[in-house]
Amino acid sequence: MSSKQSTSVIVSGGRESTGTPNYEKRTNSPDIFESGHADKSSGQLHYVPRGQEIAGAGLSTDSITGYEAEQMQARASLTFEEEKKLLRRIDWHLMPLLSICFLLKNIDALNVSNVRIMNTGTDQNILKELEMSSNEFNFVSTIYYIPYIIAEAPSNLFVKRLLPSKWQSRIMITWGTTLCCHAAVKNKQGLYVARFFLGLFEAGLFPGVILQLCYWYRPDEMSRRLLYFYMLGNFSTVISGVLAYAFNGVSGYSGLSGWQWVFLIEGLVTVVFGISLMVLLPDFPPHAKWLTEKEKAFVQARLPRNAPRSSEKNFDIREIFKNLKDIKMWLFTLCWASFTVGTYGLTFYQPTVVANLGLTSIAQSQLLNIPTAFLTIAIIGIFGIWADTARLPRPLFPLFSMFGILACYSVLYTFPNTGGVYAATLIASSLASSWYPMMWPWRVQTTSRATGSAFSIGFVNSYGQIGGALGPQIFRSQYAPHYVVSFAIAMTLVGFAIVMNLVTWWFTRRVERETRVLKLARIRAGERGETVLEDVDIGESESKREGMGARKRREGGGGGEKV
Repeated sequence: MSSKQSTSVIVSGGRESTGTPNYEKRTNSPDIFESGHADKSSGQLHYVPRGQEIAGAGLSTDSITGYEAEQMQARASLTFEEEKKLLRRIDWHLMPLLSICFLLKNIDALNVSNVRIMNTGTDQNILKELEMSSNEFNFVSTIYYIPYIIAEAPSNLFVKRLLPSKWQSRIMITWGTTLCCHAAVKNKQGLYVARFFLGLFEAGLFPGVILQLCYWYRPDEMSRRLLYFYMLGNFSTVISGVLAYAFNGVSGYSGLSGWQWVFLIEGLVTVVFGISLMVLLPDFPPHAKWLTEKEKAFVQARLPRNAPRSSEKNFDIREIFKNLKDIKMWLFTLCWASFTVGTYGLTFYQPTVVANLGLTSIAQSQLLNIPTAFLTIAIIGIFGIWADTARLPRPLFPLFSMFGILACYSVLYTFPNTGGVYAATLIASSLASSWYPMMWPWRVQTTSRATGSAFSIGFVNSYGQIGGALGPQIFRSQYAPHYVVSFAIAMTLVGFAIVMNLVTWWFTRRVERETRVLKLARIRAGERGETVLEDVDIGESESKREGMGARKRREGGGGGEKV
């Protein structure tokens, strides 16, 4: 026994009770107790009091797969209140910067849609100046996404080697510079070249953000962080609409059209913020100077076994091949691809659809897109808080969004009147934006290790972006002004996404359920001043995943488990 104060390791059933566990049987170790309410379906959970040192003699990796005694000690080193304070500090250091990255990316994605209708009917409209047709302008989105799709997964593999602060800074500086160059294009070929390089340089920003969060937070904690992340990111609709409206009025100032001012100012802001990231953005827990050594160890120890860690190799080709053979990665990719193709066209064309309704002037129609942002924020907030309770399976929330989108599309297809089109377009666009923050925590539950997580997150996000390349092609000019044919095609694609969501849920049902069970167990254990030592085990054979009680019985052991 340690000379310091030692604590008991408590073994409880996998299903948490609402009260204090009934520790009935003392095991072979004097420090270990077994609960009287074990759950055979989930095996057993092991608890220790927080904020104290665990007796090293009472620990064994035979009982809790994959964990070393040192990690066990670190996981119990902080009290429940200390953990909450630590997470708030991490949030304040990390989330505002990452959220602004996402905000600027969304503004960039929206500005090409907004500049399309700026100064319509004048010689300073972008289509007029560059001598482009409406369908030729659609190719602006397609050519952007070709290099974006190809480069996303490889880009994510550089995040760990070069560190997030350096790599994300590089992305933003090069993308902002390219965005400024948009103001200098003189014809459609120049715009196509600028969009191609913008897609190439911007690739990797978003999956890099998701990957970085995996180094700091557990998957069951991602909902709350992505809630703030997407809520701020969706203010891009407000900012982009207001900027387009404002620059519409200064077109011609200093010899630049309004659309050129939009690209130039947004590009400069992106470059300045990218430079600041190099200094301000935290990398990984071991590099954080604002954490104590004890806190650094705790942050890493509390992550699940499959989480990426900075101590791992920068690159392991075996993890890539392992992910390529994993059906779950392909199922998630099909979910993303079918959903984005079915919804991105609406997002891209929303300013044009609203402008074509003739409710206001072309300039004022930019402001009619702003309510979408506030509705999106409200939906994301409701879904995020609800999902964070872990009471309902996570796949239900993206399903709610998709069924709502189908209902809106059916209105757009069946009743193409002016008011109905505006309302249904607004709601469908908001529901589409709420889908992603519900999907990402589910996706990262099943990623594994540094290289595997980087590759699978980048792969799913990149090929999911095929919607950006194909979606706008659904909304061709011959279908204007109500785009009935476009919405019929989109309905079919969203319907397929629903089917893929259900299939993916079936293949991930065990991990998804155990993640929720453990989250509830941690919350209740924290209220008792304890912590749970295990986490969800993924990617192993069924024989390796069986409950600890079953393994003990197979080995001929007695009542308790020594840990």
